[in-house]
Parts: sequence; structure tokens; C-alpha cells
Amino acid sequence: MFALLMAVIIGAALLKPAENLFYKRAYPCEYSEYVSYYAKEYDVPQSLIYAVIRSESSFNPNAESSIGARGLMQITQDTYDWAVYRMGEVPENGYDSLWNPKENIRIGVYILSQLIREFKTEETAMCAYHAGWGNVKSWLADSKYSSDGINIHTIPFADTGQYVPKVMKTKEMYEELYNI
Repeated sequence: MFALLMAVIIGAALLKPAENLFYKRAYPCEYSEYVSYYAKEYDVPQSLIYAVIRSESSFNPNAESSIGARGLMQITQDTYDWAVYRMGEVPENGYDSLWNPKENIRIGVYILSQLIREFKTEETAMCAYHAGWGNVKSWLADSKYSSDGINIHTIPFADTGQYVPKVMKTKEMYEELYNI
């Protein structure tokens, strides 16, 4: 009986590191030098950046959506144009620079910082990242979707309604796994 109890205790002790390894492989921290640098530069939580990259491209720098969004953070041409105009610079290779992980993360984190600054909450900023700035502005002005003009209680786009909780849950996983 004692041997069985010891086997269960030892097995449980060995299971936790294996579980942690499984989750760290499922939630990687690739491109950490760029993520940590631009997180500090633009005051955006690393956990949110990793969550967006994992949700948008699964860390594939060559990802391209059906609407032409590119790279790790899946940035569209219009959003890219808006960001580089606001940043006051155009990368040497223009929109093609988004295939470069460093450039994609730099511009993507800048976009996140501007959306968080404008919309005040990460959840509302993530709505804007996914559904567009104009849609979120109109939702915040409509009592069917927002009662306080800051938070959106009903997201009218089903895909955005799934995206935002997914990103926020992924952010929580990164915080739990990596203490970031």
C-alpha cells in the first residue's frame, strides 16, 4: 500500500514538469528579442504581443490571410499605411517589409499601443485590431453594443466575438507560464 502511494506521489511530481513543457511548446516565446524590445518601446505587455502573434499567425512569419494581411501579426495594407504615416517613416521595402519578423513586430506593437491608448482597454483595442478602428468607434457610440462608450458588451461580428476572448485567454496563459 505504501509503495503504491509513493508511486502515485512520484508520478504526480513528474507529471507537472511534463505538463508545463507541453504548454510551453503550445505557447512559445519565439522572437523574444523583438517582442521584449518593442514591448518596452511602446509600453505594451509582452503577454499581449505573444497572444496576438500566436492567434494571428501561429508564429509563421510567412502567413498571409485571404485579405492580404501579412506576417506574424497579420497587418493589412491599409493598417500598415496608417501606422507608417503616424510613425513618420516608411520602411525601405514598404509593405513587403512585413515579411521581416522584426519589422512586423515593430509595426504591429506600435499599432497595438495606439489602439490601447485610444480605446483605454485591451479588450476594446483587440476588437479594433481585428474588426477595424471605424467599426469599434461606431459600436462604442451605439447603446446596443456599449453602455459606457469604453467597453463593448456585445460584439456584432461573430468572428471578432470569438477572436477577442481567444486572445485574452492566450494572454493569460502567457502570463501564467512565463510570469510576463
